[in-house]
Amino acid sequence: MADPLHVPNLLQNWRERAFLPFRDGVEICPLLEGAPGVALLRYAPGAGVPRHRHPGMETILVLEGVQSDERGDYPAGSLILNPEGTAHAVWSGPGCTVLIQWNRPVEFLPDNGAPEI
Repeated sequence: MADPLHVPNLLQNWRERAFLPFRDGVEICPLLEGAPGVALLRYAPGAGVPRHRHPGMETILVLEGVQSDERGDYPAGSLILNPEGTAHAVWSGPGCTVLIQWNRPVEFLPDNGAPEI
């Protein structure tokens, strides 16, 4: 069994952490790499992630800003649960930072009329 991962003071220092390019306008700060995985994602204003399916559970906590998908807008403090088999595109009008946990990496889908990102 792997040792537990301890990330001290995450709520106090997440803004100072090092982020890496992930997608156009989206940066990632990996906290636990692989599957399952945990990371911080930072969206620039107007940035997003294309339509994708979740082959495992994904959990998102919006730390700052507003994250959106086809179902609605999620301001800071929102907890978003995307169960296995669900699909959506994600974007942020004003920009946002989220804490994300996934059981398995997402599967990107062809664009079939999803909202513009």
